[in-house]
Amino acid sequence: MAIARIFQRPKNAMQSGKARTDLWQLEFEPSEAKHPDPLTGWAGSGDTREQLRLFFPTAEAAVAWCEREGHESVVIPAPQKMLKLQAYADNFR
Repeated sequence: MAIARIFQRPKNAMQSGKARTDLWQLEFEPSEAKHPDPLTGWAGSGDTREQLRLFFPTAEAAVAWCEREGHESVVIPAPQKMLKLQAYADNFR
């Protein structure tokens, strides 16, 4: 049985847009450790669930999908957005 993490993606700090931040993302916890490939040296594992990412409109829909498919789920609540209000003149104090 795999454990799935359900969370909302944060806004990308490098861009001003908020695309796909309203969706809930489901990712599976890795079931085995990564090991280096002897030929290339890249880290990898035989766990293919690690490559799977599913998106849902609500956290309840993601939890319902996990229950229907027989997976355990952990919902990570979205952090509260903090606005730091300051004036342009504050840069010159």
